[in-house]
Amino acid sequence: MSDHTAQPTVGIIVFPGSNCDQDTVLAIQALGARAVVLDYRLAELPPVDFLILPGGFSYGDYLRSGALAAAAPIMDAVEKSAASGMPVLGICNGFQILCERGLLPGALLPNPSGEFICQWQTVRVVNAPKGFETMADGTVLRLPIAHHDGSYRVAEGQLASLFEHGQVFLQYSDDKGGAHALVNPNGSVANIAGVSQGSVVGLMPHPERAMAQYLGSDDGRGFLAAWLGLRGNVEC
Repeated sequence: MSDHTAQPTVGIIVFPGSNCDQDTVLAIQALGARAVVLDYRLAELPPVDFLILPGGFSYGDYLRSGALAAAAPIMDAVEKSAASGMPVLGICNGFQILCERGLLPGALLPNPSGEFICQWQTVRVVNAPKGFETMADGTVLRLPIAHHDGSYRVAEGQLASLFEHGQVFLQYSDDKGGAHALVNPNGSVANIAGVSQGSVVGLMPHPERAMAQYLGSDDGRGFLAAWLGLRGNVEC
């Protein structure tokens, strides 16, 4: 790992079909951190402090969303780094990849509507995982979603365990933080929009697309700043 006391270094992994990597690079740089683009064929990681698996359609979503990318050469190094405690963030397709790899619980299935959903969405923080200590439980964020396979599901009997162990990070909600069927955009069980496991976090919304009010919201800025431990940039 690099010395991130002054400027943390974030590795952003690019797979064939990733399309949110440059947005993510710009978002990280806007927070004063260093962004390094990493090719999926790497067998080892360079010195980095954080890892992001960005959104897109890795391998064209063939087989299942994230299934082929989960077997990419770099994922062995990602798994090893996660086991050592390195913070890993999966956004949309990155979330799907982490679930397929087994680094996060559950799976992302096609939206029941069969349609691609692209809209602004509010979510509430249920249990802020390690690394998000500055983000209070109950915080409501306005972030965009853009996915076809975003319906989060778990095996029978697993849901209660996720809540009991504090692994449910985000739920789709109304602007007051109420999580109910009317604000569930994709049929995710219990309105779940993001989960965590150790130092690994995944979410379907796109914080990198909500970095300024003129874009519709700057809640993504606070989200990513909290993850990076940049307390001065957190406004959520």
